[in-house]
Amino acid sequence: MLVLSRRVGESVVIGDDITITILEVRSDGIRVGIDAPRSVAVHRAELLVELEASNRDAASPSDAKISSLAEELRRRKR
Repeated sequence: MLVLSRRVGESVVIGDDITITILEVRSDGIRVGIDAPRSVAVHRAELLVELEASNRDAASPSDAKISSLAEELRRRKR
């Protein structure tokens, strides 16, 4: 990981077309502006982690949910 120190208004350029600019520094966080082509996906890391966990849960239902679904299917066959 590259670690840099930047001041408000200073930027970092990644590749030919991505610019990250420090907009504001507060006591509880930093505001960052990202200028990137629309073809480049920019996501908050915590949302990607949450989405991954949600997808994992959806793909692997609990034993209780599987039992409930099996019971419902048995009832419908009757």
